[in-house]
Amino acid sequence: MRITDVTTIAVSYENREALADAIHYMPVRNAVFVQVHTDSGLVGLGEAASYGGPHSSTETVILDELRPRLIGEDPFNVERLWHKMHAPSHQHGRRGLLLMAISGIDTALWDLIGQATKTPLYRLLGGYRDEVTAYASAGFYAASKSPQALADEMAGYAQAGFRYMKMKVGRNPEVWLNPLHDMPASDYATASLEEDIERVRLVREAVGPKIKLAVDANNAWTPAVAIQMGRRMQEHDIFWFEEPVNTDDLAGSAEVAHALDVPIAGYETEVGIFGFRELIERRAVDIVQPDVIWSGGISECKKIAALAQAHHMPCIPHVFSSGLALVANLHFIASIPNGFLLEFDRHTNPLRQALFNEEIEIDSRGIVKVPDRPGLGVTLNQSTIEQYRVH
Repeated sequence: MRITDVTTIAVSYENREALADAIHYMPVRNAVFVQVHTDSGLVGLGEAASYGGPHSSTETVILDELRPRLIGEDPFNVERLWHKMHAPSHQHGRRGLLLMAISGIDTALWDLIGQATKTPLYRLLGGYRDEVTAYASAGFYAASKSPQALADEMAGYAQAGFRYMKMKVGRNPEVWLNPLHDMPASDYATASLEEDIERVRLVREAVGPKIKLAVDANNAWTPAVAIQMGRRMQEHDIFWFEEPVNTDDLAGSAEVAHALDVPIAGYETEVGIFGFRELIERRAVDIVQPDVIWSGGISECKKIAALAQAHHMPCIPHVFSSGLALVANLHFIASIPNGFLLEFDRHTNPLRQALFNEEIEIDSRGIVKVPDRPGLGVTLNQSTIEQYRVH
């Protein structure tokens, strides 16, 4: 079997109301899908993260830079192909956009191998579990969402069976050095530090003491602010504190991790095994959060998870994109011994809910069964693709 082509599909969905986290304004949800074609007729499917820029940037790297390196190659040589994609571009893209593009192709290669061997991907990768507990990823800022509306929203997830959930904090213009000041729509749905504490208090009161509640600051705070706020949020029994400071402030993240009792999680905005090596070895995090579509694909994430395991750290991937990102990370989590939770976005998004001909379902216990069909075990719903495709 040989690779004959690599193609992309760009899609976009406009949110009914813009979402926001600590620093990002999200009026739309975008995704770039990758298809690796072969002379056998099998087509592998993956997703390349397109956060922080237009679809075209990611597509250009995939089609103009990486595609020529893959034509005629055996997709089973996935490890060699990873390095064949990465090494020639080291002078201009050791991380960032290059790793995002490689992620989509790498996942598609693994999907191909699963299809060719008639093996579900999680089993091909080692098969540790066949179901994964999901956590409700929600609690974003929005113009119409009051603190009480936020609390009611989160209580609804508890009533639906979720035992774990996460909310956003950090959209605070008063904080010096908050990247929010330089981001689009920086005045949208903001909150003060005191208002954020009240938001956390109301959510904890609404969901009750048994729910595991995490908070995510998306790189918004300085170490001093993160420690101050972390100590106050700890009073409301926070399960983990995600991305408290700038991704590149390793010393600051380690300072926060050492100062607080609550585990520090991160950093979705880091990529590659070398970036995560620094986070792990410096004990700047307690929970490791790579993303299959962002951090270098399944091949690289398996190595990151193994490094985390060697340091007795759980690996709980970031997942916030389409249904393809969800199912790819689901297979990855199910293949590793230190993977426990699946981030499950709760916002309306047909690029997740209507993307496949098959369903990825959450049962009444908040648990997701891993598809048992070959490869990723999903096929694209072409009507959804055509409805949201960016031409």
